[in-house]
Amino acid sequence: MSQKVLLNETEVHIALHRLACQLIEKHDTFSDTVLVGIQPRGIFLANRLKTLLQTDYKIKDVSLGHLDITFYRDDFRRSTKPLEANKTNINFIVEDKKVVFIDDVLYTGRSIRSALTAIQSFGRPSEIELLTLIDRRFSRHLPIQPDYRGRQVDAINNEKVKVCWKENDGEDAVYLVNS
Repeated sequence: MSQKVLLNETEVHIALHRLACQLIEKHDTFSDTVLVGIQPRGIFLANRLKTLLQTDYKIKDVSLGHLDITFYRDDFRRSTKPLEANKTNINFIVEDKKVVFIDDVLYTGRSIRSALTAIQSFGRPSEIELLTLIDRRFSRHLPIQPDYRGRQVDAINNEKVKVCWKENDGEDAVYLVNS
């Protein structure tokens, strides 16, 4: 198994700042916008973006929630091993809000389809956008594209994209792993 560095720590931080600036350009004060990190790995990116927006860019009120999509997945009953659910933590109403889904890697699009169904339990958003750190553009099963992307990667099916976060993995980096 070999791995190639796609983004090192400096490049991850540059991508995060660029994504934060793009969000500010579109959503200004975030008065009618909420961020929703998709469990399990999108929450690291979502938490990091919220911190950047508040500390570096002085946006006061950024609403952030975490959405578990486990039981909304279309392969939920196909797995031979039991799926472990994560925790949903959305303590706000999304009714008539602009929702920005945040996930680390956009691969087939199936997780986002599940998130679109799951978010309806919290109201009807006026608009939904997608922010992803890595867009694997040649792997899509559904017609889903990100509104904001940190980096576009052309990976073939036996290659995996591994996103590492300091909070979880001890480093900020993105690798292309050949299995």
